[in-house]
Amino acid sequence: MPMIRLTAPAGALTAQGRGTVQRDLAAVLLRWEGAPDTAFFRAQAWSYLVELPEGAQTTAEDDAPRFLVEVTVPQGALSERRKAGLVEEATSTVLAAAGLARDDALRVWVLVHEQPEGTWGAGGSVVRYADLVALTKEQRADA
Repeated sequence: MPMIRLTAPAGALTAQGRGTVQRDLAAVLLRWEGAPDTAFFRAQAWSYLVELPEGAQTTAEDDAPRFLVEVTVPQGALSERRKAGLVEEATSTVLAAAGLARDDALRVWVLVHEQPEGTWGAGGSVVRYADLVALTKEQRADA
């Protein structure tokens, strides 16, 4: 199941952006992963917001806020096309949440971590990619 984590300096997001960015990023991830839009899959798309204390993030050049989006998915869940779309839309989502323009896109980095088969567990059991594909088909049939 997918997981997405945004790390940002405290205060770098607008008030509205801070209130919506986690669900927005989770929805972006589910869309690009190709998961059905069902309550079950939405509940499994975990989204974290990690806010760094003042002074905890900087570059060699300046102190302008930078944003790190880390996505964890089962290996094979995202084609190259889907990864590219996910990176593009996650970047746009973070920029909007921070009230920044497209010119600031290099301040957002997106890292896609693919969990190798057999290294993901949930509910006390190892979850295999084939199990997720079968569950996706089942959820679509029920929709």
